[in-house]
Amino acid sequence: MISPTKKRIALIAHDNRKKDLLDWVRENAESLIDHELCGTGTTSSIIAKNTGLKVKAYKSGPLGGDQEIGALISDNGIDLLIFFWDPLTSQPHDPDVKALLRIAVLYDIPTAMNKTGADYLLQSGLIDKEYERHDMQK
Repeated sequence: MISPTKKRIALIAHDNRKKDLLDWVRENAESLIDHELCGTGTTSSIIAKNTGLKVKAYKSGPLGGDQEIGALISDNGIDLLIFFWDPLTSQPHDPDVKALLRIAVLYDIPTAMNKTGADYLLQSGLIDKEYERHDMQK
């Protein structure tokens, strides 16, 4: 599987981390504008409204959005996952979150779960290059 030069980036954040993700997106808007962005319900609308970036919205995480993003990953529709999850708050859709993270690992999707990880991914020399991923199914 080849990740193209224009990456398809999924942006997700739990409620207590939405502001952190929004701040990160604002800081990196110039780089992110060159890529295709999507995200789960509220997160995608907050980012689009506050940054002017185009972000394709899927359902809210608890309503199936995490599963929709997971399906995109399995169909080679996501190249990068930025998921600012809240490790201190139990989520009603924890099984969906775990399934999404499992799919991301299974399909070798670069994943960041905090600002530092997201900075490393976005500033990687690979962000604007084709990159061959190796899924674990083989």
